[in-house]
Amino acid sequence: MPLEKYQYVSNVWRDGIFDNKVVFCTGGAGTICSAQVRAMVHLGANACIIGRNVEKTENMAKDIETARKGSKVIGIGAVDVRKPEALVAAAERCAKELGSIDFVIAGAAGNFLAPMDQISANAMKSVIDIDVLGSYNTVKATLPYLIESAQKHKTDGKTQPPNGTGGRIIFVSATLHYAGTPMQGHVSVAKAGVDAMAMSVCIEQGPKGITSNVIAPGPIADTEGVARLSQSEAREKSEKAIPSGRYGTVKEIADATVYLFSDTGNYVNGEVLVVDGGQWHTSRISSGSWEYPDFLLSGSSVTGVAGGKTSKL
Repeated sequence: MPLEKYQYVSNVWRDGIFDNKVVFCTGGAGTICSAQVRAMVHLGANACIIGRNVEKTENMAKDIETARKGSKVIGIGAVDVRKPEALVAAAERCAKELGSIDFVIAGAAGNFLAPMDQISANAMKSVIDIDVLGSYNTVKATLPYLIESAQKHKTDGKTQPPNGTGGRIIFVSATLHYAGTPMQGHVSVAKAGVDAMAMSVCIEQGPKGITSNVIAPGPIADTEGVARLSQSEAREKSEKAIPSGRYGTVKEIADATVYLFSDTGNYVNGEVLVVDGGQWHTSRISSGSWEYPDFLLSGSSVTGVAGGKTSKL
């Protein structure tokens, strides 16, 4: 059943602004990235979403297609973003079947809760490989198509682009590394690398017409991340600590995406757009029963959440 439009994109955007455009998204079956893609599809784009789980990715592609009659969304599962050849093949299929790649969302990520002294070298490497190397592989695989799109859809800020916009990439990051976050050192390191990569893409590829920006979501309600990485009894308390007084919604991340990809984002390049209700400015270093520094000094493992450290990592 199709979702109500306001669940994933605001009514301020005009239908059709992404007509005949194609968005390529890694991590596209996730709650945040799927909303970003759904908004783009509703506003005229076709899409290709990439994921590791075949069934989940293909089913999400079919679900996103309901956002607009006549849309086409390809779901490509069994793709590990750490393997460049897999992303090259996915990008080639996307461009061949849908005609181009105009927008890219690098959203694949990995996370769990654990202090640094409990993280194995393999676990650290795994998170960095998924977030940083995965984003790099995504850029490498799609950059030729983005450059081609950017040349076709040049903007000067003075006249409305006759063929719309193109040649733009968004990296999905986080705010964890701004002030430091206990039990998230591995992800903080990875996301700092993603932010740096986005700036390098801006500097090096901007002269070719590419825009490269970061969206850094804060705590977003009803997402896998919040469900896996926070204790339910602590969520009400943490909401009160956010200046806006609530968790965000996936629609608000999708709106930020439309802003950066559309005509409104023409002159925004190399920037980090934080969408967190001001949360990182007032973030606390204690959450639920993990009181700082007592919990870290105890040597205990994180319990009570789905996203704690597991032995396989």
